[in-house]
Amino acid sequence: MTRAALKPPPAADLYDRDFYAWTQAQAELLRAGRFDELDLRNLIDEVASVGGSEKREIESRLDILLAHLLKWKFQPGARTSSWQATLREQRMRIGRVLKSSPSLKRYPAEVFSECYLSARLEAAKETGIDFSLFPEKPPFTVEQALDPNYFPKEPGLLDQS
Repeated sequence: MTRAALKPPPAADLYDRDFYAWTQAQAELLRAGRFDELDLRNLIDEVASVGGSEKREIESRLDILLAHLLKWKFQPGARTSSWQATLREQRMRIGRVLKSSPSLKRYPAEVFSECYLSARLEAAKETGIDFSLFPEKPPFTVEQALDPNYFPKEPGLLDQS
């Protein structure tokens, strides 16, 4: 066998064939200080995408949280402990992302309106309530939505939180 046959494939080829193996190879090169051997093009893209995944997680969990808050508010007779557990879980998970990435602290407020629209659509689908019957503007703030002690009151009560 020739030396060329024993040589490992270029990093970019490994990136396309086995992503996990590529990540481990890049980590080893970084640990060893062999920076000139890094697959910089793909490494830059992957590092940038890590931050994007944190944002996507916040958006996804906020979508679920807001849909459940709408269901809680507009279907008081159907409230279950599982809805309450979902509210707790989504708030906790968003909190964890924000704790590990404090620079995203304002991000939930930035995407709140967009997530609320998704939540209206999801709540309508899950409840059978017509989409147009959910308020166009959120009946709660982002601060309330993320507050572990906040549970909206049903329509018609004095406290319209």
